[in-house]
Amino acid sequence: MRRFLSTALAVLLVGFSPFASAEDREPWKDSRNALVIDAYEMNIIEWDKLVKNKRVAAFISKASDGLPEVFDCSRPHKGDTTAHCKTMWRKYAVSRELYQTRRMLARANGLLWGAYHLARPGNPVDQANHFLDYAEPSADELMVLDIESLDSDKFMSLEDAEIFARHIKARTGRYPVLYTNHDTARHIAVRRDQYRLLSRLPLWYARYKPEIKGVFPMGNWDSYFLWQFSSAANCGSKSCPMRIEGTLDDIDINAAAMAKAELAKRWSEGALVPEKPPALQYLVSVSGSLVAAAFSGFHIKPLARDTSTHPVVTAQNYQDL
Repeated sequence: MRRFLSTALAVLLVGFSPFASAEDREPWKDSRNALVIDAYEMNIIEWDKLVKNKRVAAFISKASDGLPEVFDCSRPHKGDTTAHCKTMWRKYAVSRELYQTRRMLARANGLLWGAYHLARPGNPVDQANHFLDYAEPSADELMVLDIESLDSDKFMSLEDAEIFARHIKARTGRYPVLYTNHDTARHIAVRRDQYRLLSRLPLWYARYKPEIKGVFPMGNWDSYFLWQFSSAANCGSKSCPMRIEGTLDDIDINAAAMAKAELAKRWSEGALVPEKPPALQYLVSVSGSLVAAAFSGFHIKPLARDTSTHPVVTAQNYQDL
């Protein structure tokens, strides 16, 4: 009976395996896997050195950030003074020129190109239009929606993020990739019936650990599209998961669990991952013999009714128990 229940539990957890696959443990150490660099405007890049690294397949740059600033600094704006407002516009002009220059250098050296929008509170349609106007993505370039956390006072709400993604699809015919951390990804995966679109966007997964055994499958995601494994958060002078010549320790480095050729095929697909059937919400406690279970006398009750001595295990929270 114990063996039967163990097997049933494994099946009910939708393919969960306690064993790490090659893509779950330091895939960046496999020289066959492609690497992707992503940067914002303050990261220093020495392109002549960077492009010599033949494992680097792509470069993703920050494009837009939240809502566009107003052009008329006499009107309400993000700057606290008119002088500050004008300074912000100069910065915006310089950052956009830097974006275009990086794009030209990356593509001239054979790298795939992508752009991300740092999503903030505010009208998601206006933000989507701002991103497309800023990045001007071509059909072979990756588009990314960056949701940094669940704090909707600082970043776009998940409800607005769904509107953003739909508008990108309406204007370009392609969906963006979703960049986020483990906590936010798991929140979406558990509530994938609520976030039907976000939970199906390919996942760019930020997690600064050498191993993510048992994380995937997670909701509709069988695995990540990209894994951001190194950044200023875990890279310093004494230790760093990986250093790329031509960049500093604050650069973000990502691994794809695939070769450069395969990544190139998938880079700009803009498709959704398949939707899985609704997750089993509650596992069950079983009494009765296996013979009786096949016909009668097989008693099943939700564990939620007996929480005083047993935690309620669901198909979503089993990793926490």
